[in-house]
Amino acid sequence: MRRLALPALCAFLAAATAAGAADAVFPPGSRIGLVPPPGMVVSKRFVGFESPRGAAITLVEMPAGAADQARATLTLEALQNQNISMKEREELKVGDAPAVLVTGEQQAGPNVVRKWILLASEPSLTALVIAQAMNGSDAYSDAEIRNALKSVSVRQPPSMEDQLASLPFRVGDRAGLKPVRTAGASLLLTDRGEQGGVETGQAVMIVAQSPDPGAGPDQRDAFAAAMLRSNVSLKEMIFERAQGFRQRGAEWHEIVARAKDAGSGKPVIVMQTIRWDRGSFLRMLGVAPEEARDDILSRFRTLADSVSPE
Repeated sequence: MRRLALPALCAFLAAATAAGAADAVFPPGSRIGLVPPPGMVVSKRFVGFESPRGAAITLVEMPAGAADQARATLTLEALQNQNISMKEREELKVGDAPAVLVTGEQQAGPNVVRKWILLASEPSLTALVIAQAMNGSDAYSDAEIRNALKSVSVRQPPSMEDQLASLPFRVGDRAGLKPVRTAGASLLLTDRGEQGGVETGQAVMIVAQSPDPGAGPDQRDAFAAAMLRSNVSLKEMIFERAQGFRQRGAEWHEIVARAKDAGSGKPVIVMQTIRWDRGSFLRMLGVAPEEARDDILSRFRTLADSVSPE
């Protein structure tokens, strides 16, 4: 078992497995890991694990102070609002950390999906771990899923270099933007290298890869427009230009728009660039205060042009 440098994180050391020798597995860029059930592997589609046996475990990192608010979503009434029927709620500890484990079922069309939700908190973060599995002859047992959830472990934040190396794409030219954090297959950069969005007066760019094609050649214009308009952090959006083009052997689409930041109401300039390649797509979304547009649009373009899948 790996040793964590910060004593506070020791509360999340993985519980011993039956064999007593397995180490927690950490998805790229994630501080949360666990010992996955047999046959589950790190997902390329989300932060967590999945199996061809119709099961998945999703890992969500939240601030340390979010534990009480998150616990309020795990009541019988709150789960019913999510169409989840609670079967059991258990107060327990993961290592020395207080946790709650809820089991239940959720109707998904004609199918019933079994659910397990673990919420655990320690001084530096709150871990939300959601497992789901279908019924069937090869389904995971309740004990297999519970053992995996009770093995949750938290590690120190990986260095930025390690986080960048774990991404499924490379950024050749950051154009003066600084990496702030990664999450799964996405990277956040800002021009000051600080947390926060345009409400703080800084430019923000997100680079993310999807393992799915997203849309066929004839639907890409509509797909790109729908993706941008679905961003709830932007309002009153007006497209200035939208065009598809071919570059470096791949199909691209780019939109430049004016909008307002939904939170602050400040005018912003937006650039979305999508690159389709190898059956997947990379999306680069840049947002900046309107007054910075003359400088920032060219920097957004430089960065977007330099991004390529591994």
